[in-house]
Amino acid sequence: MTSTLKRSAFCLAATTALVTGVAGTASAQPVQDGLVNVNVGDVTILEDVNVALAAQVAANICGVNVGPVAVLGRAVDRSGAARTVCENNGAPVTFEQN
Repeated sequence: MTSTLKRSAFCLAATTALVTGVAGTASAQPVQDGLVNVNVGDVTILEDVNVALAAQVAANICGVNVGPVAVLGRAVDRSGAARTVCENNGAPVTFEQN
């Protein structure tokens, strides 16, 4: 009886450790939902908007083509790292993960 109890306790402890380890790793990943924030300097001008719309607005502010800006926006959504699109009147225009 004690060996069965020991095996059960070991299995429970191993399962708990495995689930806790997997959950901890998964929560560290950024959420890829196709939405980003657009900031000019320290002011958020668009919050939780589609990458395509964010790219159009940022491209208009920066005076550049939308295509490369959209690629940058998708990269921010995937990685979670903020990126600067351009500088406008001394203020950086940035994408951030929402």
